[in-house]
Amino acid sequence: MTINRIDDRFSVTGQIRPDQVARLAALGYTTIVCARPDHEEAGQPTFAEVAQEAQRHGIKAVHVPVSGMPSPEQQGRFRSAMAGCDGPALGYCRSGARAANLYAMLGR
Repeated sequence: MTINRIDDRFSVTGQIRPDQVARLAALGYTTIVCARPDHEEAGQPTFAEVAQEAQRHGIKAVHVPVSGMPSPEQQGRFRSAMAGCDGPALGYCRSGARAANLYAMLGR
């Protein structure tokens, strides 16, 4: 897992697995935002699997699945998720690009 730090509040990565969540907790992430729809690719862990493990480690997990450009509703859900963060957040999707795009739209 390669984590790309955007700023103090937000970093992105590609798809994470449930067995990687403990490491994210150890790194100090308090929120995980999944921008990837379930079943986008064969063998991909579902959001529920990642969220269950996140809960075990005290990490809030939010699902804002995006295919293509984020809609105003998706942008609003992401904005709400970020407003509720009490520490660094990690966004993920297949490559991290959609999660980074959602974060970039906060400034618009």
